[in-house]
Amino acid sequence: MIPKILVVGILLIHQSQGQPPQQQITKAVACFNIGNEKSGVNGVLEIYQDPSGSAVYITGQISGLQPNTVHGFHVHQFGDVRQGCDSLGGHFNPWNQSHGGPWDYARHVGDLGNIKADATGQATVNIWDSLISLNGVNSIVGRGFAIHEKEDDLGRGSNPESRMNGNSGPRIACGIIGVL
Repeated sequence: MIPKILVVGILLIHQSQGQPPQQQITKAVACFNIGNEKSGVNGVLEIYQDPSGSAVYITGQISGLQPNTVHGFHVHQFGDVRQGCDSLGGHFNPWNQSHGGPWDYARHVGDLGNIKADATGQATVNIWDSLISLNGVNSIVGRGFAIHEKEDDLGRGSNPESRMNGNSGPRIACGIIGVL
């Protein structure tokens, strides 16, 4: 029989040698050069977690879009591009909400609204969002961004597709979100 003191000592040593504290991710990146063979869309977005953890800032440039067009922009469930953008899964939606706009209380976590291309086909992305995160349950790290062919109606359309995906159409470009 092992003395109780020895058992307690072993447990304390084991607990003190447990997993290191999880490092908080503060920066990530997504490169849009996968799944765009037909569309020619490319670019880089950098993602920053606010130091307070209350918001995420997404910034960068996307080029190769049709001039003066608006495109749905979402975080999708997976960072899997083995079948191009089609293998990203649906919008990232851990709370099982209906599709909405980025300012809606109830929405998919991945619903980030639209990006707009200028006369040269370039979109400047500057998004602040308080629902997505680079850490925790709403973390977008390892998932994928998708740019859709059409404008997202933000869940306000009159058909069932609107409440699922904003009628934003096929994915024309995507990028996996990785730690920077």
